[in-house]
Amino acid sequence: MPNEKDYELRLYVAGMTPKCLAAFANLKKICEEHLEGRYSIQIIDLLENPKLAQGDQILAIPTLVRKLPEPVRKIIGDLSNTEKVLVGLDLRERI
Repeated sequence: MPNEKDYELRLYVAGMTPKCLAAFANLKKICEEHLEGRYSIQIIDLLENPKLAQGDQILAIPTLVRKLPEPVRKIIGDLSNTEKVLVGLDLRERI
């Protein structure tokens, strides 16, 4: 059972497109810098499992969903705007 500090992240992609690969690389970098040892990333390829999009109501690709800690948060795009991602994950205050 995860503790309060654990982040459960899902990255929804549609194939290994350059934008999806960039999103994963950006996410990994952010997690290693700000959540070291406190996160798990699950990659969900909607080309392989299109039905999985319904559960988290995915409307655009790539989309990052923060399942834990609650509340659930979504960030759409390639995650290249580090500041936006940190705010979206509640790792940084909105300015």
